[in-house]
Amino acid sequence: MDYRDLLNPATFADEPYLHALTAHMRAHDPLPLVETDAYKPVWICAKHADILEVERQHDRFLNTARSVLQRKEIEQRQVARGAQLRTLINMDEPDHTRFRNLTKDWFMPNNLKKVEGRVQAIAKAAVDRMLEMGPEIDFVRDVAIWYPLRVIMMILGVPEEDEPRMLQLTQELFGADDPDLRRGEATPEDRDAVIIDFMRYFTQMTADRRAHPGDDVATVIANARIDGEPIGDLEAMSYYVILATAGHDTTSSSTAGGLLALLEHPDEFQRVRDDPSMIPTAIDETVRWVTPVKHFLRYATEDYELRGKVVQEGDAMMMLYPSANRDEDVFDEPFRFIADRRPNRHLAFGHGAHHCLGHLLAKMEMRHLYGELFRRVERIELVGEPRLAQSLFVGGLKTLPIRFTPM
Repeated sequence: MDYRDLLNPATFADEPYLHALTAHMRAHDPLPLVETDAYKPVWICAKHADILEVERQHDRFLNTARSVLQRKEIEQRQVARGAQLRTLINMDEPDHTRFRNLTKDWFMPNNLKKVEGRVQAIAKAAVDRMLEMGPEIDFVRDVAIWYPLRVIMMILGVPEEDEPRMLQLTQELFGADDPDLRRGEATPEDRDAVIIDFMRYFTQMTADRRAHPGDDVATVIANARIDGEPIGDLEAMSYYVILATAGHDTTSSSTAGGLLALLEHPDEFQRVRDDPSMIPTAIDETVRWVTPVKHFLRYATEDYELRGKVVQEGDAMMMLYPSANRDEDVFDEPFRFIADRRPNRHLAFGHGAHHCLGHLLAKMEMRHLYGELFRRVERIELVGEPRLAQSLFVGGLKTLPIRFTPM
């Protein structure tokens, strides 16, 4: 087994190999230092317990501007000219809490109750459209990518006619290593151009929301103040970008991947259909199964001993979530989809201070879509080969061809 393959985006599009590789790592060397020509050396945390240990100590292991692994030439370019984005995933204390608190209430239960009716209506419209298109569709391209996109854009305040543009930019940003999703050849200039397009759009939105405030998250960001001072342009633009990308892409990956998991485990699928009260636990199992965020990096602020090895100050730690979520020490039968798995201590939403801000919204979205889908569709079957995106960072299915029979 060559652990260097875990720094190859193509590995994450080959799940059998990915899981075989990470299982071997957990059994034989759960904390290797991996070095390649393309990337800086990284320690790979393959075990659930090790990731928890790192994430619980956010003062000892920092995010920094380099919280996602990038090829050496791209990282060097960012260091030379400064980061183009500074999102919550790049922040450490005290800034992380200050900026997270700006929108936190929007994603808490009290506010989600206020928008739940609209989310449910969007779910119904998504299944209506699916039934009109059928009986054969690509569930990813026709349903899964559009539904959570519409939800987060409604909350953010982006008009529906701009959603295709937001989707394209998201795919180009997260899919830079995939030949079907990237912009051009994903050169450093191509990657820069994606960010610039986002910035142009949200600069106009900021001006609009400052002149005409509304009841949306864009208004909150545009008019935010940090320690009494207006939010900086870089931080405002970055806030929009993280919500307009991660706010839907990870949910669409989980939604599509969950349906595939149920199709591959028909007995579990039937249990959920027979007892819709299982949908919430099935969603948690779906998120564990798919794990759309593949990794984050943390940087040691001091020498630290883990697994009998010394991680030196400044070293990068790659928290490999797909491996942690198949850890045999934590999950019984980790390679089987169990719709009512309890407990389900998956790390797909992260842990600690950087736990996903939108996790409750994501689960609510999936609950309403699955509820609508399972009530109105009698039979679903695969009619082609599902395909996964090539991505070290965020990714999931890019095609899921199905045939269905309405009730």
